[in-house]
Formats: sequence, C-alpha cells, structure tokens
Amino acid sequence: MRLVVAATGASGSIYLQRLLHYLGNGDHEVHFIASPYARQVIHEELGKLALPEGTIEHSDKSMNAPFASGSAKFDAMVVVPCSMGTMARIAHGTSESLILRAADVFLKERRKLILVPRETPWNLIHARNAVAVVEAGAILLPASPSFYSLPKSFEELADTVVWRILDQIGIDAPNACRWRETPEV
Repeated sequence: MRLVVAATGASGSIYLQRLLHYLGNGDHEVHFIASPYARQVIHEELGKLALPEGTIEHSDKSMNAPFASGSAKFDAMVVVPCSMGTMARIAHGTSESLILRAADVFLKERRKLILVPRETPWNLIHARNAVAVVEAGAILLPASPSFYSLPKSFEELADTVVWRILDQIGIDAPNACRWRETPEV
C-alpha cells in the first residue's frame, strides 16, 4: 500500500510512533509529514521519533509531494494525532500546508482519510468540525483506548487505538486483541 502518515500538534505522539512501528516492516510505501507544532510535541513526549527505514519524509511547507495531487494513486492518509485546529482547517478546506492539501486531495478523490483526534473535552465548534469532516468523507477515529486486552504498558494501551487505525486502512494487525474472539471460560 501507498500511505501518508501525518502528525499535527496535539498530544498523543505515542500513537504516531506505534503506528509507524507497525508500518515499518517494509511492505508499504510510507510518506511522513509533521507540522512544526507536531515536532515540538514529539520532542516533549518522545524525545525523538523513530522513523522506520524507507519512510519518505516531506516538509509541511512543500507542495511537491506526489500525494498533493489527485493524479497520484495513494491508498490512505492518517493524521495521528490530529489537533482540533487541523481538523477545523480540513473541514473548511484551507489547504495552506502539505498536510492540509493532502487531506483535501484525499477527500476530493474519495480516498481513505483517517483523523485521530486526542482532545477532550470538545466544545461545540469541535463537534461541528467533526460532523463536517465526516460528512466530507473522512473517518473520525478518536484516540480512545480500550482496556479489555488488559494492557500492561503505555505502548500496549496505545496499540488498542493503533489496531483500529490499521483495521480502517485494511492492514492486518497480527497481535490485535479482538473482543470475545477467545472462548469464554
């Protein structure tokens, strides 16, 4: 698959790092973009982001990336974490950065666009922007971890969200814990 992974300035860099970990097996062409605020948050939360070998990194100021045009064939774009400001700008089609232009292209081409907000609580503006992006065709996948897998670390907890992202993209998550897939005792 050809994928775009973008990060914006919301807390939740662990979700980004875990998603990149799962995509880092070399089976997929992964393009990565981080907003300037995302880079600050990544530094605060992780120190350094570990990009898998072969990941193609782009500047958020560039408009020359192949996925900034509808003529380039890409399978999915994930914005993780997605700030409420980014969701608002996507909802209103501002397209002033590579992340926003790519999201606009994915929507207009009816390609899979997955937004992973981590913000809580929401105000009415957030809710209306969420409705707007869903009505435009995006998949809104809030970073709401599950606990039935009995996670023992932050990484295992974050993986419960990342497995859902992978499901939406159509990539198998071999270690994913599925509700009630094991026999009841």
